[in-house]
Amino acid sequence: MAIAHTLSGQPTDVSPLGTALAAARTVALFKTDELEVIRLVLHAGKSMPPHQVAGAITLQCIEGQIDVTCEDGSHRLGAGQLLYLPGGVQHGVVAVEDASALLTIVLRK
Repeated sequence: MAIAHTLSGQPTDVSPLGTALAAARTVALFKTDELEVIRLVLHAGKSMPPHQVAGAITLQCIEGQIDVTCEDGSHRLGAGQLLYLPGGVQHGVVAVEDASALLTIVLRK
């Protein structure tokens, strides 16, 4: 069954999950032809292997800590911190502790 995406004009809660974080999963909030927004959930020690996307991305840590590696090194993000990467930059993400983050991807055709 497909997960329902956020509708245009519909408010979406992206506040910290708190105690619900332990059972939470990554979910795409919405996707258009130009943009995709995902709530990324990674549990301590879990990772997204190095990869790249054509469009620019932002990764905003909502809670916990994540470590983002890219060509210029490693960047540890805590709650409230945001990282921007231009399109085509290889990057990987590792959860230092249970974490959720808001990932935005500019989609290129």
